[in-house]
Amino acid sequence: MKTSDFYFDLPEELIAQHPSGIRGQDKLMRLGKNDGAVTHFAMDNLPELISPDTLMIFNNSRVRRARCYGIKETTGRETEFMFLNQIDKDCRVWNTMVKNAKKQKPGMRYTFPDGTVGTIIECPGNEGTEFRALQFDFIISEDWFEKNGHIPLPPYIKREATEEDSERYQNVYAVNTGSAACPTAGLHFTEEMLSRLDTKGIERAFVTLHVGLGTFLPVREEMIENHKMHEEVFTVPPETAQKINEAKKQGRPVLAVGTTSVRTLESACDENGLVRSGTGSTRIFMYPGYKFKVVDQMFTNFHTPESTLIMLVSAFAGRENILNAYRTAVENRYRFFSYGDCMLIQ
Repeated sequence: MKTSDFYFDLPEELIAQHPSGIRGQDKLMRLGKNDGAVTHFAMDNLPELISPDTLMIFNNSRVRRARCYGIKETTGRETEFMFLNQIDKDCRVWNTMVKNAKKQKPGMRYTFPDGTVGTIIECPGNEGTEFRALQFDFIISEDWFEKNGHIPLPPYIKREATEEDSERYQNVYAVNTGSAACPTAGLHFTEEMLSRLDTKGIERAFVTLHVGLGTFLPVREEMIENHKMHEEVFTVPPETAQKINEAKKQGRPVLAVGTTSVRTLESACDENGLVRSGTGSTRIFMYPGYKFKVVDQMFTNFHTPESTLIMLVSAFAGRENILNAYRTAVENRYRFFSYGDCMLIQ
């Protein structure tokens, strides 16, 4: 299939630049997975749309203040680094995405706000890419990011992060810090909504997948089969694996909240759909033709044209169904992307 098969026309004004006034006060589209039927609701209606025997899976990764600015030693100019993951066990070398990467070469030194210095070093596979390895003389901790970093809003939000984003660009149930971007389907959930789901008897469990900035990289290949996915680390706790396997055995639906939960579950299972607990990494790429083994239903945001994420939801619900739903969303002025509205695929 061609990347252009997943294009749709999106007016720029529908790309949400700010969160809704109150968390959870968003539009919700329900899409029939098999028939493509579209119905319109509000997020407040969600408990009514989910059967009590459903098992919901959430990604509890927390966003790191991963956007940091260093002053280049040779020029005195500010350079933006997006810290993605540590390369060494001692947390002294980090893989970063860098603005104007071609100009940032091995040996160059950068001073960060607290006076610490990082040096670009050679790293196999980074040549000719947006990525650079940055080495420090000490362990980079979460405290360091709190002092030196900023909330890493995605590139389609055309403004600087504010204190409001520190709260609104985190899920209320996020506990495990490590993501360079928020698993944004969860942004629609409030403590009140989780309580309402509990009251209805809907079971939930958590996985952790730390989102990398590769999720925003464009698909540059004409044929999607040639695209190489970024790697992400995930963890499935034993109790979560047990709950999922019991639900599948009992014929109960598994509803994944967000594409990151989908990627985790489909990566952590065997060919029969049995989910294994533990930590692993994944480069799974789901596009039409992929057969889902674990996930029966999906709660997700509206994704960018020609992205791996719209390919994933197209694999789940059919390309024509998704593109028709997206056209309907545009006609009805739904808000798109991280701070936008949401979709329930059943």
